[in-house]
Amino acid sequence: MNLSPTLATRQPLDGPSVWSGAELEQDARWRFPLTPAMTEEIDRAVAAVAERGLPWEALRREDFPLPLTATLLTQVAEELEHGRGLAKISGLPVERYDDAGLRRLWYGLGLHLGQPVSQSHAGLSMKVIRDEGADTGQRHGQFVNPDGTVFLGSYSRAVSNALLRFHTDRTDVVGLLCAGQAAEGGLSKVASSPAVHNEILRRRPDLLAQLYRPYPRSRLGEEIGGEAMHYLLPIFGLCEGRFTSHYSRTFIEAAEKMPGVPQLSAAQWEALDLLHAVAEELCYRMRLEPGDVQFLNNHVIYHAREAFADDPAQGLVRRLYRLWLSVPNSRPLPADHAVLWRDVRAGAPRGGIAVAE
Repeated sequence: MNLSPTLATRQPLDGPSVWSGAELEQDARWRFPLTPAMTEEIDRAVAAVAERGLPWEALRREDFPLPLTATLLTQVAEELEHGRGLAKISGLPVERYDDAGLRRLWYGLGLHLGQPVSQSHAGLSMKVIRDEGADTGQRHGQFVNPDGTVFLGSYSRAVSNALLRFHTDRTDVVGLLCAGQAAEGGLSKVASSPAVHNEILRRRPDLLAQLYRPYPRSRLGEEIGGEAMHYLLPIFGLCEGRFTSHYSRTFIEAAEKMPGVPQLSAAQWEALDLLHAVAEELCYRMRLEPGDVQFLNNHVIYHAREAFADDPAQGLVRRLYRLWLSVPNSRPLPADHAVLWRDVRAGAPRGGIAVAE
């Protein structure tokens, strides 16, 4: 992707991170099955840290040695940053572990890719994504509209059973370990943001230009106090020839409800509508089964989730363990992205949600 920002609105992006769902379906490069020897060494690593009484939050990479699996995870890291932008690992024997064991396993694996960063203003390092019930907005952030309807913040939506629209998380890499799946629905959808960029360029270059301009975003449900509760950030950016997209329509819609926030133009809304439509057209749908792991590079992948219904009586409850990782092989980001990422240098520790003092 050897482009400069001045050419970005009239030249397509290229490289392996540009793909359609049909192309991804036929491609095995992003799929990484574990071998029996790898699952055995993971078992040994989990047992060793449990015997030492180490809590998962205290683990360091050296506490979780994985000589065989680490080689595979090096390939995963390369695929995330320089390949398709996503990776699926399959074959983890999650049924062998209780919650404490799963947390040790997942955190230990994550440390071989990068450094976990905070997912909340309370400093949460690992989040279990599941349906938390009807009052998620009251606990995690919402607006009550003038007509009495409720607008849920992004965090609140993630822990409901409703659909999640295409978005990115505020970290280099997001990882999901599937420990349980719903009775119905819950399919994961992923789309290449560079491919979305190129299709918008082909159809409506005027709207592509809008997406390189700043959009107001809300911090609803994330930071509390200490700084302005909205910020400005483009949807698309380029730095040293590397593309990035940071997108969540929920944060943009929430910002529009806040006093003093610049209102979007009709063209900006039209650009967001087209981005969503193209992502739906180009996306790939997958069902994560217990034992599957999904890693996504947020700079080049949008992800979404279909609505789902659990059946606790049958043991069919969707439960995913989430890590946000700052990775050492990350790309540089444009200077204006520091408002969200804090440090925009390649490979710098960055991202996550600032912890409240």
